[in-house]
Amino acid sequence: MSAEISEVRPLGLKPVQHQHRQTPRPDPFIFNREDGDINVLLCASGSVATIKIPNIINALAKHKNVRIRLVFTSSAANFLQGQSTEQPRIADIEALPNVDAVYFDADEWAEPWVRGNKILHIELRRWADIMVIAPLSANELAKITQGWSDNLLLSVVRAWDTTGLIDPVRDIPGVQWAEARGAESAVRKKRIIVAPSMNTAMWLQPITKKQIDILNDEWGVDNGGWFEVLQPMQKELACGDVGGGAMKDWREIVGLIEERLGLSGDEGR
Repeated sequence: MSAEISEVRPLGLKPVQHQHRQTPRPDPFIFNREDGDINVLLCASGSVATIKIPNIINALAKHKNVRIRLVFTSSAANFLQGQSTEQPRIADIEALPNVDAVYFDADEWAEPWVRGNKILHIELRRWADIMVIAPLSANELAKITQGWSDNLLLSVVRAWDTTGLIDPVRDIPGVQWAEARGAESAVRKKRIIVAPSMNTAMWLQPITKKQIDILNDEWGVDNGGWFEVLQPMQKELACGDVGGGAMKDWREIVGLIEERLGLSGDEGR
């Protein structure tokens, strides 16, 4: 983690408290699952599209029962240091409505572990009703398909309950759970939605298709799995290349999250 990010929040301490909030944020290491709340774990990896995270949060915040926790990789944090008018600071994101906490890799081991202590990536998995990785970089895509878990985001993905038997899903009306149908009944699973974002040449690399096929075909929700992949757009990228690889429009991502969580058109819920 960079020194600038450490200055935003000393590692292992609670998120910054902001004066304009009427109620304090929950302790970031307490993971109560309140009845009626829907818990969204929103994550970002190293891509320019990380700057769209505030748009996603603000759009979801119109639903009063949506609680949001964020995980940023160290690469994602590089885009969020206030370098330009379109790039917010981490503290600005922490202050957004419905955001309970923001986590980085170093938060995983902020204190030496002893038996009985909580393990952050496990608690995040248990807390979340859905995980959204937007953007998903080429690097994190490759690591996910190979089972890597060398940062906090990947550790949550690696520890995800892919069976539906470890973390029974809550009975939340309207939520579209992933399902694996057996001989007698369906097993409901919590899904992971990913929105790939990368340079056009990276997107067109043959290995990228193989990795996306793993998420779509082997682990995809349509085949009894838990991943849902949002195909990138074609446009002129920030680097100047033109073609595929741009993250799906953030409005469409929000719309899909709302649909999956049964929130569409319900602004006051």
